[in-house]
Amino acid sequence: MTGLPLRSPAFIIAVTIFTMLPLAANSLLARAAIGAGAIDPASFTTVRLLSGALMLWLIAVLSGHASAREVRGNWLSAAMLFLYAAAFSFAYLDLSAGTGALILFGCVQATMWLVALWRGERPHGLAWLGLVAACGGLVYLVSPGLQAPPPLAAGLMAAAGVAWGIYSLHGRGSADALADTAGNFVRSLPLTALLSLLWLGQLQWSAPGLWWAVLSGALASGVGYALWYSVLPYLSATRAATVQLSVPVLAALAGVILLDEALTLRLVLGSALILGGIGLALAARAAEGRAPRQ
Repeated sequence: MTGLPLRSPAFIIAVTIFTMLPLAANSLLARAAIGAGAIDPASFTTVRLLSGALMLWLIAVLSGHASAREVRGNWLSAAMLFLYAAAFSFAYLDLSAGTGALILFGCVQATMWLVALWRGERPHGLAWLGLVAACGGLVYLVSPGLQAPPPLAAGLMAAAGVAWGIYSLHGRGSADALADTAGNFVRSLPLTALLSLLWLGQLQWSAPGLWWAVLSGALASGVGYALWYSVLPYLSATRAATVQLSVPVLAALAGVILLDEALTLRLVLGSALILGGIGLALAARAAEGRAPRQ
C-alpha cells in the first residue's frame, strides 16, 4: 500500500480538520483544571508555557527547523504570547469553555480587522455587514443580564484575544513559524516565573491540575501549533481563517457534553452573530479577491 502524499488534498483536509481539535481542547483543559480549582491560573500558565516550549523545541530540533542551542523568535512576540496565556488562564476562573473560546476568537478577529482598517484596507458591502454583525454579537454576548459572563473574566478573555491577535500579526512575516513559535515559548518563561512569584501566596496544585496543564501545553498547544503550521502553507488566507471558525463551536459543544455546561440562548445567538459575521466578511474578501481588476 502506498502512503498518502504529503501534499494531496485528502491529506491536507484531514490534517486541517484534526488540527482544530487540539486548538479547541485548550479551552476545555483550562476550564476543567482552573474552574474546578485543581490548579491556580498562574501555575497553569507556567506549566502550559513550559511544557509547550519543551514540546515545540523538541519538534523544531528533530524536524531540522532549529538547532539544539538556538532560540528563535523575539521578545515582543514572547510578551504577547505571555499576556495571552496569562489572561486566558485567569479568565477561566469564571467563564465556561464555549463562552471563553467565543470571546477569545471574536477579539482576535476584531483586532486583526482593526489593524487592517488602520493600515488603509477598506472593506465593502458584505464585509461591513459581517463586521457589524460580529461586533454586535460580541457586545450582546458580554452585555449585562442574567446570562452574561462576569465582566472581569470577559474583559480578561478579550485582552487575551487582543494579545493573540497582535502576536499573529507580528508573526505573519516569519520565515520559519515553527522555529519562531518555539523560541517565543522559551522567551516567555521568565515572565511566567515572575507571575508565579507574584501569585506565590495563592498557588494551588494537584496531580490532575498539573496533568491538564501539561496536556494543554505539550499537546493542545505544542503539537496543535506544529500541525497547524505544517498545513498552513497549503491553505489560502481565507480558507485558513474560515476553518478556524470551527474552534469556538467545537469548544462550546464539547463543554456542554464533557463539562456539563449550560447551552444558553445568549450563547447560541451570540455564536450565530459572531461566526456568521466573520463568515460574511471572509466571503466578501474572497469575492473581492476573485473580482477582475479594471
